[in-house]
Amino acid sequence: MLGARFLVGVGEAAYGSVGIAVVLSVFAPRVHAALAGAFMAGGSFGSVIGVAIGGFIAVQFSWRWSFAAMAIFGLILVALFRALVTEKKLTAYAVEAAPDAAGEVARHDGFRAPVSSLFTNPAVLFAYIGGGLQMFTAAVLLAWLPSFFNRYYDLAPDKAGVTASVFVLLVGSGMVVCGFITDRFSRDDSARKWTTAIVYCAISLVTLSIGLRLGTGTAQLVLLGIGAFFSAGSSGPTAAMVANLTHHSIRASAMGTLTVANNLLGLALGPFVVGILADHLGLLGALQLSPFVYVVAALALIAGKRAYPAGMRRLATLQKGPESLGATEVTDVRSS
Repeated sequence: MLGARFLVGVGEAAYGSVGIAVVLSVFAPRVHAALAGAFMAGGSFGSVIGVAIGGFIAVQFSWRWSFAAMAIFGLILVALFRALVTEKKLTAYAVEAAPDAAGEVARHDGFRAPVSSLFTNPAVLFAYIGGGLQMFTAAVLLAWLPSFFNRYYDLAPDKAGVTASVFVLLVGSGMVVCGFITDRFSRDDSARKWTTAIVYCAISLVTLSIGLRLGTGTAQLVLLGIGAFFSAGSSGPTAAMVANLTHHSIRASAMGTLTVANNLLGLALGPFVVGILADHLGLLGALQLSPFVYVVAALALIAGKRAYPAGMRRLATLQKGPESLGATEVTDVRSS
Protein backbone atom coordinates (compact mmCIF):
# COMPACT_ATOMS: atom_id res chain seq x y z
CA MET A 1 0.00 0.00 0.00
CA LEU A 2 2.86 2.37 0.84
CA GLY A 3 4.55 1.58 -2.47
CA ALA A 4 1.34 2.13 -4.40
CA ARG A 5 0.71 5.42 -2.63
CA PHE A 6 4.27 6.49 -3.44
CA LEU A 7 3.72 5.82 -7.15
CA VAL A 8 0.39 7.67 -7.09
CA GLY A 9 2.24 10.63 -5.56
CA VAL A 10 4.78 10.60 -8.38
CA GLY A 11 1.99 10.94 -10.93
CA GLU A 12 0.14 13.58 -8.94
CA ALA A 13 3.31 15.63 -8.55
CA ALA A 14 3.88 15.73 -12.30
CA TYR A 15 0.23 16.57 -12.89
CA GLY A 16 0.29 19.42 -10.37
CA SER A 17 3.27 21.16 -11.95
CA VAL A 18 3.14 20.34 -15.66
CA GLY A 19 -0.66 20.25 -15.84
CA ILE A 20 -1.24 23.79 -14.61
CA ALA A 21 1.63 25.06 -16.78
CA VAL A 22 -0.06 23.53 -19.83
CA VAL A 23 -3.37 25.17 -18.93
CA LEU A 24 -1.82 28.60 -18.42
CA SER A 25 0.21 28.34 -21.63
CA VAL A 26 -2.88 28.35 -23.86
CA PHE A 27 -4.90 31.10 -22.15
CA ALA A 28 -4.27 34.82 -21.84
CA PRO A 29 -2.92 36.17 -18.52
CA ARG A 30 -6.19 38.03 -17.89
CA VAL A 31 -7.89 34.73 -16.96
CA HIS A 32 -4.97 33.00 -15.25
CA ALA A 33 -6.27 33.47 -11.70
CA ALA A 34 -9.62 31.84 -12.48
CA LEU A 35 -8.03 28.98 -14.40
CA ALA A 36 -5.39 28.34 -11.74
CA GLY A 37 -8.03 28.42 -9.00
CA ALA A 38 -10.26 26.04 -10.94
CA PHE A 39 -7.35 23.69 -11.65
CA MET A 40 -6.37 23.53 -7.97
CA ALA A 41 -10.00 23.22 -6.88
CA GLY A 42 -10.25 20.01 -8.89
CA GLY A 43 -8.59 18.21 -6.00
CA SER A 44 -11.28 19.35 -3.57
CA PHE A 45 -14.14 18.37 -5.85
CA GLY A 46 -12.46 15.09 -6.76
CA SER A 47 -11.90 14.16 -3.13
CA VAL A 48 -15.60 14.52 -2.34
CA ILE A 49 -16.69 12.57 -5.41
CA GLY A 50 -13.96 9.95 -4.95
CA VAL A 51 -14.82 9.32 -1.32
CA ALA A 52 -18.52 8.99 -2.15
CA ILE A 53 -18.01 6.68 -5.13
CA GLY A 54 -15.24 4.73 -3.43
CA GLY A 55 -17.38 4.14 -0.36
CA PHE A 56 -20.29 2.91 -2.47
CA ILE A 57 -18.07 0.52 -4.45
CA ALA A 58 -16.45 -0.76 -1.25
CA VAL A 59 -19.84 -1.59 0.27
CA GLN A 60 -21.11 -3.26 -2.88
CA PHE A 61 -18.02 -5.10 -4.12
CA SER A 62 -15.12 -4.77 -1.58
CA TRP A 63 -12.50 -2.17 -0.77
CA ARG A 64 -10.10 -3.59 -3.36
CA TRP A 65 -12.51 -2.71 -6.14
CA SER A 66 -12.58 0.90 -4.87
CA PHE A 67 -8.90 1.19 -5.74
CA ALA A 68 -9.33 -0.73 -9.00
CA ALA A 69 -12.20 1.53 -10.11
CA MET A 70 -10.14 4.68 -9.48
CA ALA A 71 -7.23 3.15 -11.42
CA ILE A 72 -9.49 2.30 -14.37
CA PHE A 73 -10.96 5.80 -14.33
CA GLY A 74 -7.44 7.24 -14.31
CA LEU A 75 -6.43 5.16 -17.32
CA ILE A 76 -9.50 6.38 -19.21
CA LEU A 77 -8.45 9.97 -18.48
CA VAL A 78 -4.93 9.18 -19.73
CA ALA A 79 -6.36 7.91 -23.01
CA LEU A 80 -8.61 10.95 -23.42
CA PHE A 81 -5.78 13.35 -22.62
CA ARG A 82 -3.47 11.62 -25.07
CA ALA A 83 -6.10 11.88 -27.80
CA LEU A 84 -7.29 15.44 -27.16
CA VAL A 85 -4.20 17.29 -25.92
CA THR A 86 -1.27 17.11 -28.33
CA GLU A 87 1.95 19.08 -28.78
CA LYS A 88 0.62 20.31 -32.12
CA LYS A 89 -2.51 21.75 -30.52
CA LEU A 90 -0.57 23.29 -27.65
CA THR A 91 1.77 24.97 -30.12
CA ALA A 92 -1.14 26.25 -32.20
CA TYR A 93 -2.96 27.76 -29.22
CA ALA A 94 0.05 28.82 -27.14
CA VAL A 95 -0.02 32.32 -25.74
CA GLU A 96 3.25 34.17 -26.16
CA ALA A 97 5.24 35.56 -23.28
CA ALA A 98 4.02 38.64 -21.46
CA PRO A 99 4.76 42.07 -22.98
CA ASP A 100 7.93 43.78 -21.89
CA ALA A 101 8.17 47.29 -20.42
CA ALA A 102 7.68 48.81 -23.88
CA GLY A 103 4.55 46.78 -24.48
CA GLU A 104 6.15 44.50 -27.03
CA VAL A 105 6.26 40.74 -26.81
CA ALA A 106 9.75 39.34 -26.78
CA ARG A 107 10.43 36.37 -29.04
CA HIS A 108 13.56 34.28 -28.62
CA ASP A 109 13.10 30.88 -30.16
CA GLY A 110 15.12 28.26 -28.36
CA PHE A 111 16.02 30.54 -25.46
CA ARG A 112 15.56 28.95 -22.04
CA ALA A 113 15.66 31.17 -19.00
CA PRO A 114 17.96 30.04 -16.18
CA VAL A 115 16.24 27.99 -13.49
CA SER A 116 17.91 30.23 -10.94
CA SER A 117 15.52 33.02 -11.98
CA LEU A 118 12.78 31.13 -10.11
CA PHE A 119 14.49 32.12 -6.86
CA THR A 120 16.30 35.37 -7.61
CA ASN A 121 13.15 37.45 -8.12
CA PRO A 122 11.94 38.63 -4.66
CA ALA A 123 8.34 39.04 -5.84
CA VAL A 124 8.23 35.39 -6.93
CA LEU A 125 9.65 34.25 -3.59
CA PHE A 126 6.97 36.19 -1.71
CA ALA A 127 4.32 34.64 -3.96
CA TYR A 128 5.64 31.16 -3.09
CA ILE A 129 5.58 31.93 0.64
CA GLY A 130 2.23 33.73 0.64
CA GLY A 131 0.63 31.07 -1.55
CA GLY A 132 1.90 28.25 0.63
CA LEU A 133 0.89 29.81 3.94
CA GLN A 134 -2.61 30.73 2.76
CA MET A 135 -3.19 27.00 2.19
CA PHE A 136 -2.29 26.20 5.82
CA THR A 137 -5.72 26.80 7.36
CA ALA A 138 -7.57 25.50 4.30
CA ALA A 139 -5.72 22.20 4.73
CA VAL A 140 -6.57 22.21 8.43
CA LEU A 141 -10.27 22.54 7.61
CA LEU A 142 -10.11 19.74 5.06
CA ALA A 143 -8.37 17.39 7.48
CA TRP A 144 -9.94 18.19 10.84
CA LEU A 145 -13.54 19.26 10.21
CA PRO A 146 -14.86 15.66 10.31
CA SER A 147 -13.37 15.26 13.80
CA PHE A 148 -14.65 18.70 14.80
CA PHE A 149 -18.23 17.86 13.86
CA ASN A 150 -17.94 14.45 15.49
CA ARG A 151 -16.67 15.82 18.80
CA TYR A 152 -18.47 19.14 19.17
CA TYR A 153 -21.72 18.55 17.25
CA ASP A 154 -22.10 14.95 18.42
CA LEU A 155 -22.49 13.67 14.87
CA ALA A 156 -21.79 10.05 14.04
CA PRO A 157 -18.61 9.59 11.99
CA ASP A 158 -20.50 9.05 8.72
CA LYS A 159 -22.70 12.14 9.22
CA ALA A 160 -19.71 14.18 10.36
CA GLY A 161 -17.96 13.21 7.13
CA VAL A 162 -20.93 14.21 5.01
CA THR A 163 -21.20 17.57 6.80
CA ALA A 164 -17.48 18.18 6.38
CA SER A 165 -17.76 17.40 2.67
CA VAL A 166 -20.07 20.42 2.29
CA PHE A 167 -17.27 22.63 3.59
CA VAL A 168 -14.79 20.89 1.30
CA LEU A 169 -17.02 21.88 -1.62
CA LEU A 170 -17.11 25.45 -0.28
CA VAL A 171 -13.31 25.52 -0.24
CA GLY A 172 -13.15 24.33 -3.85
CA SER A 173 -15.95 26.64 -5.02
CA GLY A 174 -14.22 29.58 -3.37
CA MET A 175 -11.01 28.87 -5.25
CA VAL A 176 -12.88 29.11 -8.55
CA VAL A 177 -15.07 32.11 -7.71
CA CYS A 178 -12.23 34.05 -6.09
CA GLY A 179 -10.17 33.46 -9.22
CA PHE A 180 -12.92 34.93 -11.39
CA ILE A 181 -13.27 37.93 -9.07
CA THR A 182 -9.52 38.49 -9.16
CA ASP A 183 -9.34 38.40 -12.96
CA ARG A 184 -12.21 40.85 -13.22
CA PHE A 185 -10.80 43.22 -10.60
CA SER A 186 -7.26 43.13 -12.05
CA ARG A 187 -8.21 43.42 -15.71
CA ASP A 188 -6.62 46.89 -16.03
CA ASP A 189 -3.87 46.43 -13.45
CA SER A 190 -2.28 43.03 -12.84
CA ALA A 191 -0.84 44.24 -9.53
CA ARG A 192 -4.36 44.13 -8.10
CA LYS A 193 -4.08 40.34 -7.97
CA TRP A 194 -1.93 40.84 -4.88
CA THR A 195 -4.63 43.02 -3.34
CA THR A 196 -7.38 40.46 -3.83
CA ALA A 197 -5.20 37.69 -2.39
CA ILE A 198 -4.58 39.82 0.71
CA VAL A 199 -8.30 40.54 1.06
CA TYR A 200 -9.19 36.84 0.88
CA CYS A 201 -6.69 36.11 3.66
CA ALA A 202 -8.20 38.90 5.79
CA ILE A 203 -11.78 37.65 5.30
CA SER A 204 -10.84 34.10 6.31
CA LEU A 205 -8.83 35.34 9.28
CA VAL A 206 -11.76 37.35 10.68
CA THR A 207 -14.60 34.90 9.98
CA LEU A 208 -12.77 31.76 11.11
CA SER A 209 -11.32 33.40 14.21
CA ILE A 210 -14.76 34.59 15.33
CA GLY A 211 -16.60 31.46 14.20
CA LEU A 212 -14.32 29.05 16.06
CA ARG A 213 -14.83 31.03 19.27
CA LEU A 214 -18.60 30.95 19.10
CA GLY A 215 -20.65 28.16 20.60
CA THR A 216 -22.02 25.44 18.35
CA GLY A 217 -24.97 26.49 16.28
CA THR A 218 -26.11 28.23 13.11
CA ALA A 219 -24.00 31.37 13.58
CA GLN A 220 -20.85 29.33 13.92
CA LEU A 221 -21.64 27.22 10.86
CA VAL A 222 -22.32 30.32 8.74
CA LEU A 223 -19.03 31.96 9.73
CA LEU A 224 -17.14 28.72 9.18
CA GLY A 225 -18.76 28.41 5.77
CA ILE A 226 -17.72 31.95 4.79
CA GLY A 227 -14.21 31.34 6.09
CA ALA A 228 -13.96 28.04 4.23
CA PHE A 229 -15.14 29.67 1.00
CA PHE A 230 -12.31 32.23 1.10
CA SER A 231 -9.75 30.01 2.88
CA ALA A 232 -7.93 29.01 -0.31
CA GLY A 233 -9.17 31.89 -2.45
CA SER A 234 -5.63 33.23 -2.83
CA SER A 235 -4.44 30.08 -4.61
CA GLY A 236 -5.54 31.29 -8.06
CA PRO A 237 -4.11 34.81 -7.71
CA THR A 238 -0.76 33.57 -6.38
CA ALA A 239 -0.42 31.05 -9.22
CA ALA A 240 -1.26 33.80 -11.72
CA MET A 241 1.36 36.07 -10.16
CA VAL A 242 4.01 33.35 -10.33
CA ALA A 243 3.11 32.83 -14.00
CA ASN A 244 3.30 36.59 -14.66
CA LEU A 245 6.72 36.87 -13.02
CA THR A 246 8.47 33.88 -14.60
CA HIS A 247 9.70 33.23 -18.12
CA HIS A 248 7.43 30.97 -20.18
CA SER A 249 10.28 28.55 -20.89
CA ILE A 250 10.44 27.52 -17.21
CA ARG A 251 6.74 27.87 -16.37
CA ALA A 252 6.35 24.20 -15.42
CA SER A 253 9.30 24.48 -13.04
CA ALA A 254 7.73 27.59 -11.51
CA MET A 255 4.40 25.85 -11.00
CA GLY A 256 6.20 22.85 -9.56
CA THR A 257 8.00 25.09 -7.08
CA LEU A 258 4.70 26.72 -6.12
CA THR A 259 3.17 23.26 -5.63
CA VAL A 260 6.04 22.30 -3.34
CA ALA A 261 5.53 25.52 -1.34
CA ASN A 262 1.79 24.86 -1.11
CA ASN A 263 2.46 21.39 0.25
CA LEU A 264 5.36 22.13 2.58
CA LEU A 265 3.91 25.32 4.06
CA GLY A 266 0.22 24.46 3.86
CA LEU A 267 -1.27 21.14 2.84
CA ALA A 268 1.22 18.98 4.75
CA LEU A 269 2.25 21.35 7.53
CA GLY A 270 -1.22 22.57 8.57
CA PRO A 271 -2.87 19.28 9.60
CA PHE A 272 0.37 18.07 11.20
CA VAL A 273 0.87 21.17 13.37
CA VAL A 274 -2.78 21.29 14.42
CA GLY A 275 -2.60 17.60 15.33
CA ILE A 276 0.35 18.27 17.63
CA LEU A 277 -1.37 21.31 19.17
CA ALA A 278 -4.59 19.33 19.62
CA ASP A 279 -2.75 16.84 21.82
CA HIS A 280 -1.87 19.68 24.18
CA LEU A 281 -4.71 22.19 23.81
CA GLY A 282 -7.59 20.08 22.55
CA LEU A 283 -8.86 20.12 18.99
CA LEU A 284 -10.93 23.29 19.38
CA GLY A 285 -8.04 25.20 20.92
CA ALA A 286 -5.74 24.14 18.10
CA LEU A 287 -8.29 25.09 15.45
CA GLN A 288 -8.74 28.52 17.04
CA LEU A 289 -5.04 29.24 16.54
CA SER A 290 -4.82 28.09 12.92
CA PRO A 291 -6.39 31.18 11.25
CA PHE A 292 -3.61 33.43 12.56
CA VAL A 293 -1.27 31.94 9.95
CA TYR A 294 -3.15 34.21 7.53
CA VAL A 295 -1.42 37.17 9.19
CA VAL A 296 1.97 35.86 8.05
CA ALA A 297 0.57 34.97 4.62
CA ALA A 298 -0.85 38.48 4.20
CA LEU A 299 2.46 40.07 5.22
CA ALA A 300 4.27 37.99 2.60
CA LEU A 301 1.73 39.03 -0.04
CA ILE A 302 2.05 42.69 0.94
CA ALA A 303 5.81 42.44 0.55
CA GLY A 304 5.29 40.73 -2.80
CA LYS A 305 3.03 43.52 -4.00
CA ARG A 306 5.71 46.09 -3.16
CA ALA A 307 8.35 44.05 -5.00
CA TYR A 308 6.08 43.36 -7.99
CA PRO A 309 7.05 46.38 -10.19
CA ALA A 310 10.76 45.57 -9.84
CA GLY A 311 9.98 41.91 -10.50
CA MET A 312 8.19 42.74 -13.74
CA ARG A 313 11.09 44.94 -14.86
CA ARG A 314 13.44 42.05 -14.15
CA LEU A 315 11.26 39.72 -16.22
CA ALA A 316 11.14 42.24 -19.09
CA THR A 317 14.93 42.27 -19.12
CA LEU A 318 15.00 38.47 -19.12
CA GLN A 319 12.53 38.38 -22.03
CA LYS A 320 15.09 40.14 -24.23
CA GLY A 321 17.26 37.05 -24.27
CA PRO A 322 20.74 35.92 -23.20
CA GLU A 323 22.35 39.23 -24.18
CA SER A 324 20.45 40.95 -21.37
CA LEU A 325 21.72 38.59 -18.65
CA GLY A 326 24.76 38.82 -16.47
CA ALA A 327 27.78 36.56 -16.96
CA THR A 328 26.68 34.05 -14.32
CA GLU A 329 23.19 33.73 -15.75
CA VAL A 330 24.53 33.36 -19.32
CA THR A 331 26.65 30.42 -18.13
CA ASP A 332 23.55 28.90 -16.55
CA VAL A 333 21.57 29.29 -19.79
CA ARG A 334 24.32 27.72 -21.88
CA SER A 335 24.62 24.82 -19.45
CA SER A 336 20.90 24.09 -19.70
